Amino acid sequence: MNGLTHQDSTDGSLAGRSWKDFVQYWDVIPFLSIHLLCLMAFQTGIRWEWVLLAVGSYYLRMIAVTAGYHRYFSHRSFKTSRVFQFILAFLAMTSAQKGVLWWAAHHRHHHKYSDQEEDVHSPLQRGWWFSHVGWILSAEYMRTDLNLVRDFRRYPEICFLNRFYWIPPLCYALLMYGVWGFPGLVWGVFISTTALYHCTFFINSLAHLIGRVRYKSNDGSKNSFILAILCCGEGWHNNHHHYQSAANQGWFWWEVDVSYYVLSLLSWLGIVWDLRTPPEHIKARTIAVESGTLMGRTPPAHSQGPS
Repeated sequence: MNGLTHQDSTDGSLAGRSWKDFVQYWDVIPFLSIHLLCLMAFQTGIRWEWVLLAVGSYYLRMIAVTAGYHRYFSHRSFKTSRVFQFILAFLAMTSAQKGVLWWAAHHRHHHKYSDQEEDVHSPLQRGWWFSHVGWILSAEYMRTDLNLVRDFRRYPEICFLNRFYWIPPLCYALLMYGVWGFPGLVWGVFISTTALYHCTFFINSLAHLIGRVRYKSNDGSKNSFILAILCCGEGWHNNHHHYQSAANQGWFWWEVDVSYYVLSLLSWLGIVWDLRTPPEHIKARTIAVESGTLMGRTPPAHSQGPS
């Protein structure tokens, strides 16, 4: 899925391959460069205001990724205006995680084939490293399958952003440099973006390997409090795979979900609306409850405590 169409090359020569194959490898350069440029922190030194800038920049864009890329563009878990849809896409794309349609298309494919052979970032199928970052570096998965995002490809402004996906992160970097100078670029962009990369990728990799399972989801998805804190609620991954269209992934009061708190505030302000939440019968259908039912027992309505 979403792979490049490679021309046959029996001799392995450059002439036997499409120039487009090589162009795709240039996408890897910014990704690797951002990691290396974090070393410039040795030149700027460490100051509390720069650390706070990095943390603030990280969480601002993590919320944009989780609420925008994931819950809106991938799962349509709430509604909003066309203007805020564009703003949400632009802000999410400052994360430098490629185009909004690329992200949503790959994620929809992931849910269709979660932890099956076709799932390109399943740690159960391809190992931890490939599921975490290897597939991002592979030229095979650079293209966007627009057939998977037909609902959004009809918006020319969204297609423009997806095509020129380097514009939002560049604008964000210029803003950081203009306001905070070179330290703002290092801490507000390079360091925070690197952390944003890997915490986002942890949901693909670690959240299918480590954690607790509440619901039968027919894959390796698990719940993790630590990942929920780092990823603004995305760590409740088993919940999400059990009922994918919910705007909230933390379903109980003890399950912290910062992205949903932000969406609730935006809903109160009238900026977003129709936030989907899981029905009570979905929340109650835990493995423990289903096992009790199969054994002829009738478990209590709230048999599941914090996990």
